[in-house]
Amino acid sequence: MPLPGSRSAAVPFILVTIFLDVLAFGIAIPVLPEIIRQMTEGSADLAARWTGLLMAGFAFMQFVFAPILGALSDRFGRRTILLASAFGAALDHLVVVFAPTVWWLLVGRMLCGVTAASFPVANAYIADITPPEHRARGFGLLGAALGLGFVLGPIIGGVLGGIDLRLPFMVAAGLAGLSFIYGFLVLPESLPAEHRRPFRWSQANPAASLLALRENPTVMGLAGTLVCLMLAFGVLQSVWVLSTAERFGWSPLENGLSLTLVGFATALVQGALLSPIVKRLGDRRTILGGIGTMLLAYVAYGLAPAGVVFCAAILMHTLGGVASPTMQGLITRSVDPGRQGAVQGAITSLNNLTFIAAPMIGAGLFAGFTGPAAALPLPGIPFLFGAASLGAAFLIARRVLGRMPVAVPAE
Repeated sequence: MPLPGSRSAAVPFILVTIFLDVLAFGIAIPVLPEIIRQMTEGSADLAARWTGLLMAGFAFMQFVFAPILGALSDRFGRRTILLASAFGAALDHLVVVFAPTVWWLLVGRMLCGVTAASFPVANAYIADITPPEHRARGFGLLGAALGLGFVLGPIIGGVLGGIDLRLPFMVAAGLAGLSFIYGFLVLPESLPAEHRRPFRWSQANPAASLLALRENPTVMGLAGTLVCLMLAFGVLQSVWVLSTAERFGWSPLENGLSLTLVGFATALVQGALLSPIVKRLGDRRTILGGIGTMLLAYVAYGLAPAGVVFCAAILMHTLGGVASPTMQGLITRSVDPGRQGAVQGAITSLNNLTFIAAPMIGAGLFAGFTGPAAALPLPGIPFLFGAASLGAAFLIARRVLGRMPVAVPAE
């Protein structure tokens, strides 16, 4: 049972849980290919295929289980599912630590995908304990935790992997275990029994959960906007290093520093600046202004003639990051308490589907417009595709928000 008066510890626990989920994904980036290479006796082609399979397996399990965990949290409470995910994550990482074959490695990463599918439960928990007018800030803090996890994960994985390739996963298992113990002692339940609803498999499967979004036109429109944002971001992630190396001759160190700048700037904007921006501008102008700012940043990414221009676009891009958590706040205010988990699970599934498709789109565009065989050499074309996706997001958001009453910003 949680300790009395422990509600104040709830938000830090949720932030740590999200941070560890992203960290677990990030630490695998620099070491997993080398582990696979050793298991496949040094075959680069075979290692590449297995790496792709492991990444796809991770994303697929997140897609399948995000709505299931969200719906289970609507039935049994957020605390139970979050603690089970933390405990399961510790076991999953240990499977990777002791995996004797690449098949066991695949099992471990797919199990990690299951436990990392707790994002919708964390989102629902924030919605449960945060007043509607402050939810944008709550989701901004989650965005900050995501940004730090994406930055620190590869760094920690690279440093620990230099000592031993399995050590990063062992450390991740220990951190997940400590998170479980801490949450067991201090985390209160956020969903009262009277707001819970029966669990139904027919509503928890990914396809049904996505169709359920149609019940609320506002949620459906904002979810579509988020998908366009995630498509742009997924394409950016897949070609960042390839594009900057081709265009500006950036080394791995320079790319690492640029990604670190992205992560820390994102954490600063969403953790510290979001609340005053929303208070000053209101939800509608924050969302549309954020998307428009990101669109300009992606155009700058795609057409940047020099690395310094590209770096300047990073600051513009991260400032536009105020849009996503503000939309998350609007979505939670449009949904009944007993359906928060299911809706957040459906949105997470949409994001996971997008992240499966985005790398293929980005890589295909980069390959088609790069090199001597390209009819139109333009290695920045994936970023321009991202700008087009953000343009679609702006139009969808403008239409959805135009149907909603205007909230007057606080003075």
